[in-house]
Amino acid sequence: MSKIAVVTDSVACVPPELVDKYDIHVVPFHVIWDGNDYRDGVNLTPAEFYRFFGQNKAFPTTAQPSLADFVRTYARLSTKAEGIVSIHVPAELTGAINVARTAAQEAASVPVRIVDSRMATMAQGFIVLEAARTAAAGGTLEEVVATAEAMIPRVDFFATLDDLKHLHRGGRIGEAATLLGSKLRINPILSLAHGRVRVLGVVRTRRSAVEKMIEMMWDQTGERPLHASVFHGDALAEAERTAQEIQSRFNCVEFYITEFTPVMGAHTGPGVIGLAFYADEVEEPSVPASGGTSSRLGFLPRAFSLWS
Repeated sequence: MSKIAVVTDSVACVPPELVDKYDIHVVPFHVIWDGNDYRDGVNLTPAEFYRFFGQNKAFPTTAQPSLADFVRTYARLSTKAEGIVSIHVPAELTGAINVARTAAQEAASVPVRIVDSRMATMAQGFIVLEAARTAAAGGTLEEVVATAEAMIPRVDFFATLDDLKHLHRGGRIGEAATLLGSKLRINPILSLAHGRVRVLGVVRTRRSAVEKMIEMMWDQTGERPLHASVFHGDALAEAERTAQEIQSRFNCVEFYITEFTPVMGAHTGPGVIGLAFYADEVEEPSVPASGGTSSRLGFLPRAFSLWS
């Protein structure tokens, strides 16, 4: 085990093989369904969750990790590590990060640094991975924290889904509330900003949504070395097609297909597909000013447009 332990929550959707490889400690959210309390990804897998979702008329609810969940994790790690870096989903979406802070004060006998990732999905997962790699390389507590914090402005994700009712039901709909009640057949493209769901645009077909997300990712990353994930909720075939397209068009140095864990699926329903990514920073030669440039696609943090 590294001298600095890295902790996250199940919203990060880090693939199990990477959790094992980098000794990442995942505190699971809870999924409450038909009176049963499931630990996200532990005694309720994504495959089981989406199968139940299609069969059950009752909708699941979710709960943040309890104080006891964090206390057990920090107390256990305090006997093995010199410090703990705990990276979590934004405070605006859930109180988990505040529970983590309380647990750190109560249970840890080593320094604990809490980092708000400002992200979710595998975008949060990439922050966690880089922090864990720094820890595995022998990084100090401050170096691991610095790695995580440096990653936050670099990562991003886009997602599209067929139905907004689950986001609305769970209270995480954010700007997408403007699309509720639309009589048009539309597919929104969503992301996060300041811990709130933002609408980057809407398209008329799901295929157009995927193509637009790929175009938006290109606008941000171009030919730079790309770290990316196609994530999905019970849409593996579509994720695999999208993965092939991305790997043929981008300079991928790290790539995964990842599943939405049950706690994420409870808020989106099945069928979500998205891209989480960041690009390596490459020094570019200075060029004379040319009167400005334009992107192929402008981002729309407070409004949305309909793309055909």
